[in-house]
Parts: sequence; C-alpha cells; structure tokens
Amino acid sequence: MKMEASPAADFSDEQKRYLEGFMSGMQVGRVGRAFAAGGPATASSEPTGPDAIHLKAQDKTTAAGKKLVDQEKFKRELHPFDAYERLKDQAHNNAAPSPADNFRWRYYGIFWVAPAQTSYMARLRIPNGILKHWQLSGLADIAETCGGGYTHVTTRANFQIREIEPKNAVALIEGVQDIGLCSRGSGADNIRNVTGTPTAGIDPQELIDTRPYAREWHYHILNDRSLYGLPRKFNVAFDGAGKIAALEETNDIAFTAFEVKDGFGVEPGVWFRLGLGGITGHRDFAKYSGIVVRPEDATRVADAIVRVFIDHGDRTNRNKARLKYVLDAMGHDGFLKLVEERLAKPFARVPEEALAPRPASDRLAHIGVHKQKQAGLNWIGVSLPLGKLTCEQMRGLAKIAQDFGDGDIRLTVWQNLLISGVRDENVALVTAAIEQLGLATSASNVRAGLIACTGNAGCKFAASDTKLHAAAIGDWVDARMTVDTPLNIHLTGCHHSCAQHYISDIGLIAAKVPGATEEDTVEGYHLFTGGGFGPDANIGQEVYRDLKAEDAPQFVEKLLKAYLAHRASPEESFLAFSRRHEGEALRKLAEAEVTA
Repeated sequence: MKMEASPAADFSDEQKRYLEGFMSGMQVGRVGRAFAAGGPATASSEPTGPDAIHLKAQDKTTAAGKKLVDQEKFKRELHPFDAYERLKDQAHNNAAPSPADNFRWRYYGIFWVAPAQTSYMARLRIPNGILKHWQLSGLADIAETCGGGYTHVTTRANFQIREIEPKNAVALIEGVQDIGLCSRGSGADNIRNVTGTPTAGIDPQELIDTRPYAREWHYHILNDRSLYGLPRKFNVAFDGAGKIAALEETNDIAFTAFEVKDGFGVEPGVWFRLGLGGITGHRDFAKYSGIVVRPEDATRVADAIVRVFIDHGDRTNRNKARLKYVLDAMGHDGFLKLVEERLAKPFARVPEEALAPRPASDRLAHIGVHKQKQAGLNWIGVSLPLGKLTCEQMRGLAKIAQDFGDGDIRLTVWQNLLISGVRDENVALVTAAIEQLGLATSASNVRAGLIACTGNAGCKFAASDTKLHAAAIGDWVDARMTVDTPLNIHLTGCHHSCAQHYISDIGLIAAKVPGATEEDTVEGYHLFTGGGFGPDANIGQEVYRDLKAEDAPQFVEKLLKAYLAHRASPEESFLAFSRRHEGEALRKLAEAEVTA
C-alpha cells in the first residue's frame, strides 16, 4: 500500500521544523554511510560551488577504491565554515569538542589541546608578521580575558594564545576580528600564516619589500573558500634578501628575491626565484629549478600551484599528504607542467649564472639596535624568553612603539619581535623602557638563537617539556662558558618539528628515553648537529641518541667546549666545525673535554 504525504496544512509550525530537520539529518546520515563504505557521497550529481574542487578530488579517490582518512570525511559531512552555530552552541555550554569538531574548529584557528591542557589554543593570521601597536595592545586584552594571560611568538612570525576555555572560544575569534586581525584558516588543512622578511621596507640591504606580496596572498586566501580544505597544511613565505632570514626554503612554496642580470632572456631586475616542496620535518628543503617569477605574478602562481596540489594531493594518508610527496610521486617537471597548463603560459627560466649574488643575512640582526635604510631611524630587536610575553609586556611594547617608533610591531621566525622607526636620539630611552618590562635588547650567542616549540606543557604530541629544557640549557651553558660566534639551538617536541631541529647548529627532538629501569621511560632527546638554512641549508646529523632531558645541558656544553678547543681557526663557525666531523668523532672530542 502506497502512503501519501499529508498536506502541509495538517502540521503545526513546530512539526514542520521537525520534519525539515529530520530529512536534513537523514541526508547527513546517507553521506556518512556512503563514506563509511568507501564511496562518494553523491554519485548522481557533479559537485558545484567553491568546494567542488575538493569534492571532485575526494570522489576520484573513492572511485579508485581507496579509503578517505577521517579528516576528509569530516570536511565532507559538514564543512567547518557551515558549522559556526554549532561552535557557538558549544561555547554557550562550555563544552569540549568531539574529535570531528576539534578538526573543524581549526579552520577558525582554535585547537583543542587536551590532555596537555583542557582548553583551546588559538593561532592567528598576521601577514608578513607585522601588526600595529593598537593591535598588540588589543591582543593583550583578548589573551587576558579569554586566555591564560600570555602569548607565544611562533616560528611562523605569529602569535599563539593559550588556555582558552570553550565558553570563550567564540569571543576570542570575534575579538581578534574586531581589532583587524583574524585566525581563519590558521590550522587544519589550510594555508598557514604568510611569512616574509620582518624588516621589509626598512632594511638597507633588501632587494624588495615583501609586505605587499605577503598581504596580497593573505587576502587572496581569506576571500576564496576553495582554497580551504587542502589535502594537508600548506606554507608560503617571501624573502626579500634582508638582514633577517625568513627561512622561506622550509616552506611548500618559497619566493626568494634575486636580482636577474641582463642578457639571459628575461627583463633584468628583481624577481622571485621559485622553490617548491620544503618540509624540513621530513628532511627536505624547497627545490629550485631555475624558475623566476615576476613579483606582481606571485599570487597568481601560488594559486595555480595550490590548485594542482588540491587535485593531486593524497587524501588517504596524512603522513604522505604534503606537497613534497606529490612532487616525489610525479616529479617536479611533471608537476610544473600542470601548473603551466593552469597558468596558460610557460614559466620564465634562467640559469644559475643569471642570478646576482644575494646579500648575506645576519644571524644576530633580530636582536639589538640596527640602522634602517631611513636616515636617523633604527629597528630594535627585543629578546623574548623563548617567545613568551605577558599581557603587561605586550601593552608596554605597544606603548613604546606608539610613542617612540613608527607604530609597527614586527614578529620574526626566531620567536622574537622588532620595534621599528626609533630615532637615534631615542634609542637609549627605548632600550631602558624595554628593560623595565623585564625584557632585553641584548642576549648571549646561546640565548639569541635558542628556539623551542610549546612542548608537552601545552601540546599533546610533544614528548618533553621543550621550553623548560631549553631554558635549562641556556642557564647551564651561559654560566660556564662564553660562545663567541652566532649559534642556533632548537628544541622540538615531536616529529612535526615546529621548532625545526634539523636545520639548527644543535637540534634536539624530544623522545621518551630509558630511565632507571628497562620498563621506565623519562623525558629526553635525540641530538643533531650541522643543520643549516639559506646558503648553508642542510639537514643535521644525529650525534647522540636517548639523552635524558636532565643531562642535555651538559652534553651541549661538552660539544661547544670541543668546538672552541678544536676549531680550525677563530673564524670557523660551529656549523663548519660540526660538518667536518662524523657523529662518532664529535662524541669522542666532546668526551675528551670532560676528561681533560
């Protein structure tokens, strides 16, 4: 017997709403069951709209008999940007997110970090890492009312705010937007904060001001929903050849400024050299293939690269989903051919000899007083204790930048910040004011290059308390010796390598290591030496394995004493020294220093 639908007039408004919700829920259920079976959500219709490029890629995967990872199902079942009301409901009830919603809310820039902390961490978007003094002051207010009363400067020239209760999540997201910043797309499978040369526009040696290009790409991302929901996270950086390195070669896309000489088939002048596939946590730097890009075309080129990645990225294995693995699978030439097809024109290519030598970076230019290209003005690099700032310090720095600088606060990938536009006659006063905040404008060579990720005090992936142990290394070494050359010591908590331990003079990655008994494990590290960046780019070699965290400071001290005692000359850097020796030889030299 066929049942006929009752006339709509037979139902109250409340009953009609129930039926609408019931049918909507049934449709979502069908989507979930289709994906559980490994098939596409809709087999009868072609996806349309801004999410179509991702839906088609998912359908292609399932049509090939492959199974999508859970994160791809979460996106398909309910796109994060269509779920804001659910986030508001959870905030109203002060409720923790489900695993699926924890992934979705990262599209808004908030990360549930339990069990390390039963709260959210928020990560912002600050193009080129530059913000205004009133924005820094506003962030202090937000961190105080919605978070734990402090912030961390990150290795992507960005801010993190931690200890955000669920009830404060929406207030934080909207509060950040109120001050002209945002957190949209700073987590999950999206394009992360756009980094650039921190001294852009004020650096006497720069080839190009990266700010307009970072800003254009930033707003291009924000205003195109199809650029969210990539196969995996994606990083883009611009380096204008200023004094402070931006580490662009560690990004999926690297735009590195070079001057192209005359006589090589392209217009002479400043171009961006294009690098692809950097991901140093997976032991790879961006590879350059002779392609140069006009700066005004950078956004168009980056867009085409991202869209080819969307089409071909792996949606079945999170560990192999970054751009590097697409390039490994199809080859750089095959990938670039697809990008050229999308651009409808070939890339400009020049040989290595067409590129004029770039000015060298200064490994200490992010700390202390440095002359700007503008006569009579200076930038002052403020040394932060492993990237941490209290709200009082943030307000104080904002006031200094307003009263004695040009109003800008410039974050660096070295977990510190610059105040720019300080007149010569005000340098001493500004330095004193910074010191009154409990901060400094000078640091030892050890502390100037001491970098640490959040560690297990605030990240569930980390195996050790990296910030605590980094501080212990700094205290121990500085109390016992003077290192007379720039040095980088990076501590990272897990394989994600947020602190980029592989590219540091001395890099430590956290691990659970044997304790007092075979069954017991304690916090510890594997130690690497000889990593580098820029012209010295290379992945470090393992020297020590399974060091207990409490012993790490002594082992760092021994390595540095071996360097000072056995370097070829006073000019030989620790990097050059460590690369001259295999790991076993370094260990022997270090142990000899103990017995001497």
